[in-house]
Amino acid sequence: MTSWLLAAVLLFPIAQRPRISPHEQTSAVIDGARVTITYGRPSMRGRKIFGALVPFDRVWCPGADEATTLDSPRPLKIGTLRVPAGPHTIWMLPATDRWTLVVSKEPGGFHTQYHPRADLGRVELAKRTIEPSVEQLTFTIAPDAGGGGALTMSWEHTAVSASFTIGR
Repeated sequence: MTSWLLAAVLLFPIAQRPRISPHEQTSAVIDGARVTITYGRPSMRGRKIFGALVPFDRVWCPGADEATTLDSPRPLKIGTLRVPAGPHTIWMLPATDRWTLVVSKEPGGFHTQYHPRADLGRVELAKRTIEPSVEQLTFTIAPDAGGGGALTMSWEHTAVSASFTIGR
């Protein structure tokens, strides 16, 4: 590390350093409940993502810095998984042929600190290849015409999604 860079790192407190990956929220009101995902948005920056930066067959937090959270004031049913109200961290298990969403009981944490004992449950995700590529990791929450909604994560040439409904 050059001396000027080392001096900048030491003199500029970590809390004041700009984040490389911006942090954002996406939310939608689905059947009267505001569902929100809060996450860091890393960029491809010329890198191969899935199968390289993000290895297959290993649980991964989709985002950067703090763990990605899914929050709802009412219970959700994602696929067959019942998720109580409140914030939960979400993780993914990517594979070449299928992806799995992992919902944790933990309301927060750091994106590299996955605790399998805190798993609430897992749901298989629908996976599709997309063109053009998505430069920055992106989550969306969208209502379905017949009620409920869909959570989608897109990055590089991959989009994965799961349908959900709102409980009472």
